[in-house]
Amino acid sequence: MPLTVALVGCGAARTDAGSSQPPSPTGPVSAVSGPTRTPGSDAPVAVPERLRFTSKTLDGAAFSGESLAGKAAVLWFWAPWCPKCQREAPGVAATAKAHEGTMTFLGVAAQDEVPAMRGFVDKYGLGSFQHLADVDAAIWRHFDVTRQPAYAFVRPDGSVELVKGQLTTAELGDRVRGLTAP
Repeated sequence: MPLTVALVGCGAARTDAGSSQPPSPTGPVSAVSGPTRTPGSDAPVAVPERLRFTSKTLDGAAFSGESLAGKAAVLWFWAPWCPKCQREAPGVAATAKAHEGTMTFLGVAAQDEVPAMRGFVDKYGLGSFQHLADVDAAIWRHFDVTRQPAYAFVRPDGSVELVKGQLTTAELGDRVRGLTAP
């Protein structure tokens, strides 16, 4: 019997600290063990639990969250039918493009089928960064995302701040710049 996951859509902006929602049961989506290496270095980087997941991109390629270890990254959780996601998509695209090469952006699409996800990426010019097809919402659960849009801001030290809700382009830019600030 298939498992059905119900997620609340298009909620108000909140952070983990201010969330009144109970945490959803999580665990590693697909635990990836062991350290990874920073590009250009032989020193291993510890992989935080939040980055221990695997998925497929919208194009069907394998993706490991472990590849984000030691890097600043922004995970944007979205659904193709969400009007708030649609409104903020151009700002996310512009911010990702402005930080290309210095910051990793990753879209995490759920609550629909892959063709609708691809259509959303094409329609809003989001092709400059990877998007995961989280069709079973496993990564959403792993990050305790219960509504979209949401963001996970990952610092190079592995700490993660989850923001549930919309961000303006200016707010997103400020948070992105803050990820690499000392």
